Amino acid sequence: MKAFRRFTVRVQLPANLQPLTELAANLRWSWHRPTQDLFAEIDPEVWAAHGDPQRVLDETTPERLTELSDDADFSTRVAAAANDLAEYRSATAWYGELAARQPVPASIAYFSMEFGITEVLPIYSGGLGILAGDHLKAASDLGLPLIGIGLFYRSGYFRQSLTADGWQIENYPINDPRALPLTPLCDGDDPVLITVSMPGGRRLTARVLVARVGRISLLLLDSDLPENDAELRGVTDRLYGGDQDHRIKQEILLGVGGVRAVREYTRITGTPAPEVFHMNEGHAGFLGLERIRELVTDAQLSFTQAEAAVRASTVFTTHTPVPAGIDRFPMTMVRHYFDADESGSSRLLPDLPVDVICELGDEAAPDIFNMAHLGLRLGQRANGVSKLHGEVSREMFGDLWPGFDTTEVPIGSITNGVHGDTWRSPHWPQDGTLSDAEIWAIRSELRDSLVAEVRRRTYASGRARGHSDAELAWTREVFDSRVLTIGFARRAATYKRLTLMLRDPERLRRLLTDPHRPIQLVVAGKAHPADDGGKSLIQQIVRFTDDPALRGRIVFLPDYDIGMARHIYAGCDVWLNNPVRPMEACGTSGMKSALNGGLNLSILDGWWDEMADGHNGWAIPSADEIGDEHRRDDIEATALYELLENTVVPLYYSSASGQLRTLDDDAIPAGWVDMVRHTIDELAPQVLAERMVREYTTELYSPAAQSFRDACVNDYALARDLADYRDRLALAWPSVAVTGIDEDLPPHSSGVVAPGSRVGLTAHVALGGLDAGEVAVQAVGGTVDAAGEIVDPIVTTLSATGATDSSGRALFTGGLDVARSGRIGYTVRVLPNHRGLAVTSEAGLVRYP
Repeated sequence: MKAFRRFTVRVQLPANLQPLTELAANLRWSWHRPTQDLFAEIDPEVWAAHGDPQRVLDETTPERLTELSDDADFSTRVAAAANDLAEYRSATAWYGELAARQPVPASIAYFSMEFGITEVLPIYSGGLGILAGDHLKAASDLGLPLIGIGLFYRSGYFRQSLTADGWQIENYPINDPRALPLTPLCDGDDPVLITVSMPGGRRLTARVLVARVGRISLLLLDSDLPENDAELRGVTDRLYGGDQDHRIKQEILLGVGGVRAVREYTRITGTPAPEVFHMNEGHAGFLGLERIRELVTDAQLSFTQAEAAVRASTVFTTHTPVPAGIDRFPMTMVRHYFDADESGSSRLLPDLPVDVICELGDEAAPDIFNMAHLGLRLGQRANGVSKLHGEVSREMFGDLWPGFDTTEVPIGSITNGVHGDTWRSPHWPQDGTLSDAEIWAIRSELRDSLVAEVRRRTYASGRARGHSDAELAWTREVFDSRVLTIGFARRAATYKRLTLMLRDPERLRRLLTDPHRPIQLVVAGKAHPADDGGKSLIQQIVRFTDDPALRGRIVFLPDYDIGMARHIYAGCDVWLNNPVRPMEACGTSGMKSALNGGLNLSILDGWWDEMADGHNGWAIPSADEIGDEHRRDDIEATALYELLENTVVPLYYSSASGQLRTLDDDAIPAGWVDMVRHTIDELAPQVLAERMVREYTTELYSPAAQSFRDACVNDYALARDLADYRDRLALAWPSVAVTGIDEDLPPHSSGVVAPGSRVGLTAHVALGGLDAGEVAVQAVGGTVDAAGEIVDPIVTTLSATGATDSSGRALFTGGLDVARSGRIGYTVRVLPNHRGLAVTSEAGLVRYP
């Protein structure tokens, strides 16, 4: 029978063990090995089963606590860990050193729909959440004054199990915040409540739960309160659950309610108000609207003035390379939730016209509100999450900047990274040079640990699928710690091609069962609950692994989470990734493997496209230019098999002398170890989240903070001026034109000039009432292709002469330096120019002749 109500009985800790409470409450333990070792020592079985310090404290007997209290060595280590945490939180880190040299943000607010910090706090589903968790951890280590904002999901994301025939089943356990490392935000003794208006006069109320992540506070909004009716209590029930109506309420709470939670948190704690707001994907896009409302209401700015200040301080990161991955709502639904009063202003966001709100999210498709478009329009700085993804994003969102080449679309890139102390196995020493024998010994030890984990989880999965102990005796010997081990673990989205490895089942079978040089495959991943196609892919894999002739060499492990991932990333020799290029925005799983000396075997997509160097793994040739997806998959699967058969397997099973070794030969594969060493020395530093967060700080956060300060100084003088400029620009731009270009070729050139020559240009520009300083006039020149397009253009700014031609057109002069031979072409263009714009393409306006 189910319990009607639950509560926790917790033994009082002896005085000298009291610091364990603080150590359990701060999620730094999730990446701090000495703290983990303390809790593992208290109760090894509970720790092994749950990896949860609070669970360990809750289930430890008074007798055991007394025993530990009397253990002087243990007490000393508890005190040392507590002192280390205090010193960690107060010490000057990289950010403090940076702040001594240059202006940096006083505070940064980081919004994300999910955060993957530890499996103990299951409010994440996959890569986006893990990235957000690693972002917080790295920000903490570097000392950034960052505040995280998300939602607390009572059922989190689902736990995955399998039926007897391999179909995914979802289970939703209840997360009890009282049993988690969370503390309600209180104003004195009163819990802080955040409210947002809902249609029909209702109000959605949420409390703020605070998780401490090292130096960082993570604010999580929880709507499961008696103040709400049943529907509104369920707003934060599940991550990515429910329909679009459920999702938009979650995103309103995250964006609008999240800003209000930040304001309460900074007021109560005295923390500096954020100067930068970072949207990790479009889910939090409504935060920009709430910030505009604040300035309209409190600072008495107009909408466009407030928008200028908000844009200056907003960073938007897109994680999807396909339009289908973007949240898009019917415009009628957005109008319903932003519900206008008699004046046309939104009841949810008073003083903001609903029509203007809708315009910020519109797209080419009629009556659709696009959250990514909202993020891009309200974020002056935007980025993709790898170099290739930046290119894809500029192409995908190029319509927002008509008239500009794809390369000029103002979306940059910062390649994702992973948190080293979370994902690097403690078997690897922090520093020092390792011999070949030492590297191979560590790799073999990690493989041993993975084999033990595979056996444990395979048995547990078999029991859950209804098999008896007798039927599962084989699981005691599944996998072999001497065999080349390949990992494939990720969401079962179609583009990730979970079943590409099964394209030629007999060829894979031969690789798995080779009597002398076999491979073994560990596969894991979840399909979205509504994605029957993804579930079908999982079922195909599971049925393949159920073959008695293969089950010792290939397994599917259900319920992929952070805890499982640590074992797989550390223990696999090769990390396989075969998405449809270029649909993998970044794909950080291979980075975590690389931290542990794993070699990547991947399509050149996401991060691997820029970091593969031929010695840290292998690139699977891509046939993405082929339109027939079946033929493409055949080609790429064949390339995968050939790489395994001809390169990967022989290298792993080669001795130092180059002779092929067998399973019984314990010789060290010197060529393989050389690649592992190169991966650890050269690749691992590049994939760290610390590198990523440094880049966000210097390239996006600090410039955004400075732009915000500039916009706000002197009663928002620059924001007001920029808004006025935009209004005048809207009126003048239809009349702006390049009406003529005078060309001054070198003497005696006869139309043919030598490299190193300069072509003089004078542009005649109709300004439509703007001043010459309010536009930028540029010459764009370069090699011309057969279609007349300028390739690799070079941009030169022309200077205003102050004079006009006979028709009153302003004259701009300059030159085009000819640096190369061949067919060279040029054009002249006019763009808006204002110091409140980050780049000249920002306004999305351009005029050509």
